[in-house]
Amino acid sequence: MDMIIYLLLLFVLTIGALTLYFFILDHLWSLLQLANAFLAPLFLPNKDGSLSKKYGPWALITGSTDGIGKSYAFELARRGLNIVLVSRSLEKLNKTQQEIESLYPIKTKIVQADFSLGKKAVDIVKEKVEQLEIGILVNNVGKQYQYPMYLGEVPEEELWDIIKINVGATTLMCRAFIGDMKLRRKGAIVNIASGSEHQPLPLMNVYAASKTYIRNFTRALRYEYSSDGITIQHLAPMFVATKMNSFSDRIYQKSLFVPDPDSYARYAVAVLGKLDESSGYWAHGIQTFLVTLPPEWIRMYIGGYMNNLFREDYLKTESLKNSEADKNKKVA
Repeated sequence: MDMIIYLLLLFVLTIGALTLYFFILDHLWSLLQLANAFLAPLFLPNKDGSLSKKYGPWALITGSTDGIGKSYAFELARRGLNIVLVSRSLEKLNKTQQEIESLYPIKTKIVQADFSLGKKAVDIVKEKVEQLEIGILVNNVGKQYQYPMYLGEVPEEELWDIIKINVGATTLMCRAFIGDMKLRRKGAIVNIASGSEHQPLPLMNVYAASKTYIRNFTRALRYEYSSDGITIQHLAPMFVATKMNSFSDRIYQKSLFVPDPDSYARYAVAVLGKLDESSGYWAHGIQTFLVTLPPEWIRMYIGGYMNNLFREDYLKTESLKNSEADKNKKVA
């Protein structure tokens, strides 16, 4: 009996030691990535033209007329790549195209496509760029909740759009272009997810789950094509001051840990080809390291608490707007 107890204790201690070992190893690796993400843009900057030589002359960016996608397109254009802009708004596409061409001596092409239409949108993109050598594919297009909501409050159509755009578009766009990259034995795919992927996220439940899909999909895709000369990168930014986060001033104002899209894109492009997994921004790397230290259930409760604050901010602002509108009606 004593021997059995001894063996059980030895087994438990061994499992505990291994668990601690892998926990420390995982976070040391995260710390190393953090240091690399911070130092790489400073000491290993990509020279203009080097990305086009390494991957190909054209870069295609979805969701490229606002926020991170637009800034990413400008940064790649600054580095000498020709740009394919993909968005659902023709007006914004024309405006963004004119802005890029006025600044950089590169070629541009616009493609109007609404990814809430699913495969139809991907087919439109493929047809429009069939003759171009797409060296870099940036899957940036995404859809977020209007503000933090309980599942039963989110319109069904909005939920389907989140799934079709965040999950479907990334998946089908990768499939559409990875074959040609494999034949050329070069190319890069950048799938932009979100820091919300790090835990289940109450009040943004479906959005966060869709970003977790992108993380796992990208990692598995990298394994499948690791021997084909293709860079497959996963970015998981924390808060960036874009209109996607405009439901709360707490995360809509630029700060050290909430960069504007231009600042984020400069760092994100700088680590392309250097880091396969990154937050994309040095300060976000620090946040990611600290955020992922606690157990998942703690992260989930913290995320739920924060989203409740953001929800209150939005509802309070909307209430004030409605009150002002009612006053104006009475005066009129």
